[in-house]
Amino acid sequence: MLDEAMVALAASVGSGVVQAAGTDAWLVLRNRLGRLFGRGDRQQEAVQLERLDRTAAELTAAGQDGNGPEGNGPEGNGNEERSRHGEVWRTRTEDLLEELDPDERAAAAAELRALLDEAAQAVRPAAGGEGFTGNVFLGPTAAQSGHGNIQVNRFDSRP
Repeated sequence: MLDEAMVALAASVGSGVVQAAGTDAWLVLRNRLGRLFGRGDRQQEAVQLERLDRTAAELTAAGQDGNGPEGNGPEGNGNEERSRHGEVWRTRTEDLLEELDPDERAAAAAELRALLDEAAQAVRPAAGGEGFTGNVFLGPTAAQSGHGNIQVNRFDSRP
């Protein structure tokens, strides 16, 4: 089981994938995530790149702001698509991190943080200097990321 910092990082990756799709940061994020998720297996890397491409295509079709050509159709709105894809990549990232031994997990986490920071820098000029601002609610936990930082807030009765 992952600690809260790793869960928050996974949520940030999910949010980062959604926010980077269709921006100048996409190709760098896509290629490096494909390599990381492929873990040295070129065939698995190709599978991950196809998944990332499908994510980008579906987000583009839905419209990044929820008002795209299919954003108001019977399939749901673009915000639902963004949420769904963010959850998918959060889960995939959690699965990856859980499979790694502690040293590999620490290295992968550092690489993911660096990648998110790099992608945020690429997006920042177009976003008016804000970079990524991801808010993800996971039951009683909210994870927020931006400017290379991750904040986790818990909303339950634990001390």
